[in-house]
Amino acid sequence: MDDEYTEGYNEACAQCSCVDWGISDEGRFFCRSCHNVIEKTREVDLNVAPAPGSSRVVTIRRGSRTNTHERGRQWMTCEAFQFILRKQASALLDLGVAPLFKDEVLWPLWRRFLQTSQLAYTNNPVRRAMLKRATTSDSESAAASSILSASETDGETDPPNTTDSCRDSSTCSLDGAAYLTSRLRPQRGHMSMSKTLALIHLALVWSRQALTLGDLLRLVSEGHVPYINAYEDLPEEMQLYGPDALIFRVQGFPSHQCLHMETEALARFLQLPAFPPISRQDLLHPAVLSLRYLRDANLPDELHPWVCVLMERVDMAKTSLHTLDPSRRFTLPQYDVQAAVLIIVTMKLVFGLDDHTEWELSNDASMKETNIMTEGGMSHDHFNLRRWYRLLNAALLRAEHMQQQDAARKQWKATPLCTSTSRKYKRVVAKKKRVAEQLQMCFQKLSSPPSHAPTAASSTFKFCWGDEDGADGPSLHRNTLKAAVTQSQEVLTPVNLTYWHLPLRPCDPRKCGSHYSAIEATLPRSFVWLLKLFSFLLQVSLAHLYQEVLSVERRLLRRKTPPGQHSSGSTTTTRKSRLRGRKLVNAAQGHVR
Repeated sequence: MDDEYTEGYNEACAQCSCVDWGISDEGRFFCRSCHNVIEKTREVDLNVAPAPGSSRVVTIRRGSRTNTHERGRQWMTCEAFQFILRKQASALLDLGVAPLFKDEVLWPLWRRFLQTSQLAYTNNPVRRAMLKRATTSDSESAAASSILSASETDGETDPPNTTDSCRDSSTCSLDGAAYLTSRLRPQRGHMSMSKTLALIHLALVWSRQALTLGDLLRLVSEGHVPYINAYEDLPEEMQLYGPDALIFRVQGFPSHQCLHMETEALARFLQLPAFPPISRQDLLHPAVLSLRYLRDANLPDELHPWVCVLMERVDMAKTSLHTLDPSRRFTLPQYDVQAAVLIIVTMKLVFGLDDHTEWELSNDASMKETNIMTEGGMSHDHFNLRRWYRLLNAALLRAEHMQQQDAARKQWKATPLCTSTSRKYKRVVAKKKRVAEQLQMCFQKLSSPPSHAPTAASSTFKFCWGDEDGADGPSLHRNTLKAAVTQSQEVLTPVNLTYWHLPLRPCDPRKCGSHYSAIEATLPRSFVWLLKLFSFLLQVSLAHLYQEVLSVERRLLRRKTPPGQHSSGSTTTTRKSRLRGRKLVNAAQGHVR
């Protein structure tokens, strides 16, 4: 059948001088004698009249069947991470972060990481040793293949050995196998997907942006910042096969505490100098950040001066305490957790939160409002904690339900990646992708909101309070605390003069960790609910938040617990400290008047 297309071509083959041409499946001429393929292709008459009433497109000439990974180029894993960092930084700029964050802070930190890890900006880059080790070490190649096979838990046949199939540098990254095998040993010089978020968090703190670690994690989980499928933004020539698929495949989001610890480790590795100071006017300082959380929790503005008094009392207003300076101490402050804990302890001081005092104060507030209305006066909108609890609890339940629905609609794992260049395994992965996409499309049709529903814009606030449409409820920001505080000698003093707490002697972190789950049932329900509220706002675990509350209480009370009684909950007896509210106010008489 090829003769009708080749009969007019009588040129001799340049290899064997024979004139015996055939046409390959790609439509190109080849010599049947020596199988030499030339550039000439089959000529087809394109003047084909379509059938009447037919609009179907008919393929006349089959294009060249080119292998996809033949278009690849040699690349390093650090190049791919640089593309991902650039996309993540651009997403934050679109959300309103200052431009200096990307150009003046993030990129210098990234260059410092490359230089410290000896991947670039050095006279002796480590990539040469990595490439040599990747091509000569059989033991590490075996370790890499074992990691790849162990990671496949879907029940398919085991993937073939990827180290042999990735020898071609046009298929995989140059340092993928060495990078993966060296990750078996703890080395902080290797970048990972979670470290991209840690580096961004360091840049946000350095530039003193109004984004906390909890805000960053929420933006990532909501999809505003690329993370789960961030590899999709890589250039076409950077194809993920073999070990590269495991390096950039994400199985879930890091927790608040884990990411904070990884950020501290990264700062130590980079050997950074002292950060710019966080003053009282900066948005990351607890004096300003607590006001934001008071707004989000719909608490009265009059509570903010009490938070500032507590902050002064526990020595948490100092600039040095909120500034990372490796020369003095290497602890990165948790700005959002500090602000939330100050609010929680202030609520305990003012309202008691012992399941009795707060409800008695609420009854007093209701009686005062009733008396004022009976006498024909105007209500002063006394803050009623019972009314606030009912309003916030309903909004919290709605927000948690919406969060669960959004989580069910999202794709929490990356699309299947091919961990081998074998054609058989590629077909298996392609089938998994196709099935996953079909299931996701069907699920979106069943569970997605209506198409006319507006898309919620990203915001640092979880709730919206006010009278406008779509608000979570009326605003209580202008309510007064006259039912919870009294004025004595021109100084406001809380009506509640007792403060309950568990034994505050710290545990040895090497022997035991958090004991919140063991003592949660013995704590007052109002206090536990308040912890859950701020845990939802900050995306922090209840145990971690409770431990930070204990830390602030130790600084506040400054008293020793009798030997044998720990904060671990070995004894569930609560202690009450009297006159702490009065001493708290007398320590800063000029703040609340």
